[in-house]
Amino acid sequence: MGTDFKILGKGLKQLGILLLLMIASPILLCLGFKALAIYEEGPQLIFSWALTVIAGILMLFTILYAFRTFKTILSSLFHEK
Repeated sequence: MGTDFKILGKGLKQLGILLLLMIASPILLCLGFKALAIYEEGPQLIFSWALTVIAGILMLFTILYAFRTFKTILSSLFHEK
């Protein structure tokens, strides 16, 4: 039982991407909700709804990506040769 450094490097790159997603997705969701509170009609309202929906989907993707990232890191640490 040893550490596979090639897979561990891939997992650490994924962890960096995950960190960016964990910062960006709540910020986008907050901006979408604030825009919904400000705009009441017109194309800005449609843009606000689109931003809110995209941010919600991005948050779900972030959660799934987190599970995949941690699975990759754990498989590199507990890899049997």
